[in-house]
Amino acid sequence: QVQLVESGGGLVQTGGSLRLSCEASGFEVDMYDIGWFRQAPGKSREGVACIRARYGVKLYAEFAEGRFAISRDSSSDIMKKTVYLEMNALKQEDPGVYFCAVGAAWVPRGNSLTASIDLWGKGTQVTVGS
Repeated sequence: QVQLVESGGGLVQTGGSLRLSCEASGFEVDMYDIGWFRQAPGKSREGVACIRARYGVKLYAEFAEGRFAISRDSSSDIMKKTVYLEMNALKQEDPGVYFCAVGAAWVPRGNSLTASIDLWGKGTQVTVGS
């Protein structure tokens, strides 16, 4: 079954850290660009970071640069991989539902990323307390 399952969200204080995980399975994960979007209440979904299939190049939204880090595990199972989003120095503007996504054409747009997404996870909630 082709799916993306996120985990790791929760409540963290301003300045704290969280690590989100996305278990991708049912397809050859390393053949696709994969990354994260987020959506705050009342706002549009925006791209946060991606890791490209080609050479593992990483791309970050401006707001994520220097604070967030995306990575992909190196397990030998080509049909099941975990993609991580390490988030540090979390701010009051970072809360929302964070979605794992597979798609193409990840490019910067304004201070975030945009992409053509073919597969979404259901998301994991991130809350930042004061």
